[in-house]
Amino acid sequence: MQLTKHWAAQLDDYAIDLAWSPDGALLAAASAAGPVALLAATDGARRHQLPGHDNGTNCLAWQLASGSQLSAPSSQLCLATGGQDGAVKFWDATAGQHTATAALGRDWVEHLAWVGPVLFAAAGKNLFAVRADATLAHTFKPAAKTITALAAPRAGGCVASACYGGVTLWDTDDFLAQKELVYANGIQGLVWSPDARWLVSGNQDPSVHLWIPEQDIELHMSGYETKVKHLTYDQTSRWLATSGGRDCCVWDCSGAGPEGREPAMLPHDAPLCAVSFQNTHGLLATASADGHVRLWSVDRRTPLRATVKMPAPATKLAWSPDDRQLAIGSEKGAVYVLKSEA
Repeated sequence: MQLTKHWAAQLDDYAIDLAWSPDGALLAAASAAGPVALLAATDGARRHQLPGHDNGTNCLAWQLASGSQLSAPSSQLCLATGGQDGAVKFWDATAGQHTATAALGRDWVEHLAWVGPVLFAAAGKNLFAVRADATLAHTFKPAAKTITALAAPRAGGCVASACYGGVTLWDTDDFLAQKELVYANGIQGLVWSPDARWLVSGNQDPSVHLWIPEQDIELHMSGYETKVKHLTYDQTSRWLATSGGRDCCVWDCSGAGPEGREPAMLPHDAPLCAVSFQNTHGLLATASADGHVRLWSVDRRTPLRATVKMPAPATKLAWSPDDRQLAIGSEKGAVYVLKSEA
């Protein structure tokens, strides 16, 4: 297995977020300074440069198909961005044009999650449901503390929002609270397993906490070196990979779950800064603060498949929809796209 450089592009600041378009034709790369580059998957050519947000862009999210219906025409790729200006902006990525802005207040918009035609956006203690034309579908009751993570299962139906003290599951049709999941500490990240059985939080204490919301089952795993910010599931929903130290910790979530099982420990020489499983295949990409990016097959006796050394630590990892390309955003603003080859 090899990772080979396909192309590279340079942003004007720290690469704060990365995401591939649903059709895999474009890579959106947000600079912390504000601009968002739309880069061609084939060669990295800059198809469009979006101005993004005044004072800085924080996050971005592509609208995905929900069944056969999108709120935008099928020929239009809809990208949402959130920024330090307290706004969500919507863009026609095909034309490279701004289409609408939802002004949500003074707090930074730091988390976005699409569920069908509705975008959920978190800004400070507030959660909003926004349509792609920037009209508000719902404004939720403010959380007790700042919202630190959002996550929606692939099949939709609900969205999870986290803050210090726990997680709330919101119905995405009537916007009512489905369930309150209490956790008496700070939450750094959330992820659903692809089958929507498990909801997992990475925590400040440091630990990971797992819920099976439909059965009111909770599991807890502690012993990490540092707070757990990064979480990813493989497409089978069996393997959960987490940061939280110099080793990537991989838990087996089959059957009754990982409690009482020994995790696989995938070593790095510096703290992890990003983890990402492929979308439909089994490779896991991990990145550490010394610039190393590694590929693993977690179900093999010898899991390490490839290692590359990057010029700067990664900020984000993102697999293309077909899993053939791995995008890496860096602290120095460079965006690299590598190909994985057997």
